[in-house]
Amino acid sequence: MSTNVIDISVQPSTELFIKMVVSNWELQNSRLNSLLAQLTDDELAKETAQGRNSGVYLLGHLTAVSDALLTYLGLGDRLYPQLDDLFLKNPESAFLEKPSPAELKEYWTKVNEVLTEKMNAMQPNEWFKPHSAIALDIFEKEPHRNRLNILINRTVHQGYHIGQLVYLVKK
Repeated sequence: MSTNVIDISVQPSTELFIKMVVSNWELQNSRLNSLLAQLTDDELAKETAQGRNSGVYLLGHLTAVSDALLTYLGLGDRLYPQLDDLFLKNPESAFLEKPSPAELKEYWTKVNEVLTEKMNAMQPNEWFKPHSAIALDIFEKEPHRNRLNILINRTVHQGYHIGQLVYLVKK
């Protein structure tokens, strides 16, 4: 009887862990991009459920959160900081004037192009440095609160909102 056994005694490399995290972030981006390609602007403007955020609001929110990764990861300045007031600091019920769905899709695409380029250029050791929102004295006690962990957190966050947006797709 032959069994295919994988030798798990070999320690995975740091690069492998980073690749796993980054590839999952890219997978979530791909899923959202596919979902956005299916939705019309009118569908995106609808609430995901009664009394819940619209697809436009969620797209703006996800764009603002991803844009903030540029500073959290130490990769440069944000591209669209003006989205914070609309999609991070205020609820949709504030009725603030928002960019059009087409503009938000452009912003989303640009943010992720820039993030992908800059993240691919990061060296493995950079992923384990503190992110910009943590004080160094706290990071010394909690080194797991690093840049790679921020990307894991944002990937999970994106998946949550994709789960809401899927309700906008017509069956």
